[in-house]
Amino acid sequence: MEYTIQKLGNLAGVSTRTLRYYDEIGILKPARKNSAGYRIYGRQEVDKLQQILFYRELGLDLDSINRLVNDPAFDGAAALKNHRQQLLEKRRQLDLLITNVEKTISAAKGEIQMADKEKFEGFKQKLVDDNEQQYGEEVRAKYGDDVVDRSNAKMLNMSEVQYEEFMSIERTLMEKLAEACATEDPASSIAQQTADLHRQWLSFTWPMYSKEAHAGLAEMYVADERFAAYYNKVHPNAAEFLRDAILIYTGTSE
Repeated sequence: MEYTIQKLGNLAGVSTRTLRYYDEIGILKPARKNSAGYRIYGRQEVDKLQQILFYRELGLDLDSINRLVNDPAFDGAAALKNHRQQLLEKRRQLDLLITNVEKTISAAKGEIQMADKEKFEGFKQKLVDDNEQQYGEEVRAKYGDDVVDRSNAKMLNMSEVQYEEFMSIERTLMEKLAEACATEDPASSIAQQTADLHRQWLSFTWPMYSKEAHAGLAEMYVADERFAAYYNKVHPNAAEFLRDAILIYTGTSE
């Protein structure tokens, strides 16, 4: 079956403006244009749009999605299996948070006693699960399962005070990184303060800190676009700048 842009938009719940934009950037082109110049979409385009919307739901940016779905080696069936697994994981995370909220309500009513540590279990587990989903394969390949498992355990065992401090340092780190990038000097005082904040932040979850591992992680931030995107939210070159600042901080720069 074939669809005009209007019919496909109605079918998928997206605007025709979005579909035109997808055509412009090359992520989803119509199968053809009819004699009147209208975009016409076929089964292949419908399936590709479904994949695009799955990836959007999972939080990927359009550039990454474009590379994935238009890769000649893209395996649609395998991608669907992966989508299913990730959606099941998101459901598990939501179930955990719902349970946490329900227990908090019961505690507020005086029906149960809830330890302070329990109040943050859902949030900490979500951080661990999100990190595993996004970066687990690469980090485990680089540092080994034992290190990653110990890091996850350290996160889950954080006290309320430790968790609050961990999140506070992360917020301060991103603020300082934005300020430091404006100096364009990774050796500047504020850039080195940022690198030290990054060390402090890592130390909450790393089983053991080392300058070499810190420098290696900084290199990964630049090499892997998913890591880079996290830091580049505050400045277009933040990941590269942070890498350079960390290499100076650890004394591993050339």
